[in-house]
Parts: sequence; C-alpha cells; structure tokens
Amino acid sequence: MYNSVNIELKDEEWELDYIDHDRQIVRAIVIDDMNYFYFVRVQRDDDFGKATLIETAGGGVESGESNDDAIKRELKEELGADVEIICKLGTVSDYYNLIHRHNINNYYLCKIKSFGNTNMTDEEVNYFHLSTLKMKYQDAILEYEQRSDTKLGRLIARRELPILMHAEKIIENNNC
Repeated sequence: MYNSVNIELKDEEWELDYIDHDRQIVRAIVIDDMNYFYFVRVQRDDDFGKATLIETAGGGVESGESNDDAIKRELKEELGADVEIICKLGTVSDYYNLIHRHNINNYYLCKIKSFGNTNMTDEEVNYFHLSTLKMKYQDAILEYEQRSDTKLGRLIARRELPILMHAEKIIENNNC
C-alpha cells in the first residue's frame, strides 16, 4: 500500500499581505492505458504576469459537491475525459498571496475510460486558452521545469512536481 502525500507550501514569490479565503480544489494526475499523462496548457496574461504553463486538470469544488463528483466533472469539462478514480494521492496546501487565497488541493490518480467533448467555460477558453497536453512522464517533468521561469510557474511546479513523482512511483509499483 502507498502513503498519501500531505504537503504544506508557502508562497515565496509574492509578499504576504493577508489571506482572506480558502478554496477547496480537486486536481488529477490522469493516465491512459499506454501510460501517457494528460495535463492542461494555460496561457495567462493577468495580475500573475504573462506566462504559458502546464498544470494538472481540475478546479474548485462546488457547494454540495463531493470531491469524487467534482474531479469527474472537472476532467470531463477540461479534458473531455470520462475517468475511473484509482486512488487519492494526497493534499497540497498552498497559497496565492497575490490574490489573498489559501488553496487546499486534493490530488487523485485517475485512469481514462473514454474521451468525449470538452465543456470548458468561456473564461477557460478565451481568457486562459486551455488546451490538452498528452505526454510521457519524463517529458512532463521537463515541461514543469521549463515553465518554472515565472513566479506563477514556480508556484505551480513546487505544488505539482512532488505529486507527479509520487504518482509515478505508485504506477510503477502497481501500488494503488
């Protein structure tokens, strides 16, 4: 059996003024039968700066929604994927000082059962220009490292690389 990860991170990129809200988030390391991993590419030009980033698919848990339902909904919306939840990988608590937010990121390992159409919001399409990335593990590691050239890129990589590495160990050992 595997150990669930529990990571606490501080925002070392922006000065802490105050934190005024928490956000419950679900995110997934998504794999297919050929051990390809699926992520989203995000292009931002906002208060966080101009950047092209890699990130796990996922998002906020809606009121009254379970984490399992939320991750399935988010992966359907962003990747067009119907998934099986393999296991919970762990939780990463991190902060976005710039927007005064504490994020509670619940990570899952999910396997793709089938693909359909995405159902992204207008903001995800027009503002963040979300698109799907499909890559092998080593390519994903390299992509996170290359996208760590911005403040937000570093925050995301610090949050997601340990989870991706943990997921790879579980996958290699069939330990979930």
